[in-house]
Parts: sequence; C-alpha cells; structure tokens
Amino acid sequence: MKHILYVEDEREIGEWVERDLTERGYRVTWLTDGNRVLEHLDGVDLVILDVMLPGLDGFTVGHRIKQRDPDLPVLMLSARTAVEDKVEGLSFADDYLTKPFHPDELAARVEVLLRRCGTPSAQPVKLQHLDVYMQENRVVDRETGREVTLTGKEYRLLDFFLRHPNQILTKEQLYEAVWEEPFAGGENTLMVHIRHLREKIERNPSRPTIIQTVRGLGYRVKR
Repeated sequence: MKHILYVEDEREIGEWVERDLTERGYRVTWLTDGNRVLEHLDGVDLVILDVMLPGLDGFTVGHRIKQRDPDLPVLMLSARTAVEDKVEGLSFADDYLTKPFHPDELAARVEVLLRRCGTPSAQPVKLQHLDVYMQENRVVDRETGREVTLTGKEYRLLDFFLRHPNQILTKEQLYEAVWEEPFAGGENTLMVHIRHLREKIERNPSRPTIIQTVRGLGYRVKR
C-alpha cells in the first residue's frame, strides 16, 4: 500500500481528499500545517502539498522536502492560477494542480507520479500464489515461475481490485471504473471478463479463492 503524506489546512477539502484516496487503496497521513512535515517523511511514497498553509507556506516546505529527499515526488495544490506561481511551484515540484479539481484528476496524477518515480525493483503485491508488479503491469505465478498473460481489461480489473483491497465492489463500480462508461447493459460483459480472469489466476477457477463473489453485493479480493 503506497503511503501519501497530505498537507492541507482547509478541513472540508482535506476530509474528502483523505477519504477518496483511502478508498482508492492508499494509506494517507493528513497534516494541517507544514511545520512538522519533515518529521513524517520516513516511509512516504508521495507528498501532496497545498501552497497556502499557516506558518510555513507550501513553497518553503516543498523546497525543504526536496533538499532532504530529491527523489520523493511532490504534487502541489493551489488556488493560485497565475503563471508565476505555477513556474515557482514547478521549479522544484513534480506536478502542480489548481483548485478546484475533480478527485479523479487528482488520483490520476498521483498514479502517474508513483509510476514515474517508482523503481523496477519495487516489491510485488503477493496474492496467494501470485506476485503482482503493479508498476509494471505484470503478474507472475510463483509456483511455476511463469508470467500470467492478461488482456488490458483483465489487468485493469485486477488492478482495480488491488487498489481497493478487502472492499466489496459492486458490478456497477467495477464496470464503470474499467470500461469508463455507464453500467447499463454491461453486466454480461463484466461477468465474462471476471470468468476469464479467474481462469488465468485461480488455482481452481470453479472454486475461486482470489476473486470472491459476495452474493447480492458484488466481488472482493482479500489481501
């Protein structure tokens, strides 16, 4: 689980961003000022940093983060839209997102930064007999040593499950996240892809233990 340090003093924004990122499978530490940021950097994979903060402003905090750990990705958030503010932010930060923003856009930028700044040696997610290298879109069966070949949609399904571990996901959630279109009429398509995915990753597809069916609700993957 990737660890995000989130620095935001506006409580309403902070609450929904923290909740949204947590629901997407991230571990989030939320601070309301920049004074103690450097004390919380150990084990952090990415920093989301608001510019307007009480005490130390986001630009100052961001420079200090980069001085301590140049490879740690920093995403700046700000209501400031002036070009000079963006230029100042991007002089050290890895990305700059202006408020207001949609949570899907923030999540997409977070994923891009984590992929870009990740290393090929990153540890895989262990899923029973499988090793899933999420940054490389690769699945390996540890028992045979062979790579499991998945289609794009099959991998996106598995990836979505792993980003929402232990959560019951409805058919609507899965279809709309992977196919990016309304669920209406998509149930058969989803069920066919889940069946094919099970045939490739389960030891016994007729008695699946990885992708579990929760009757009347949806599916879940336990980690």
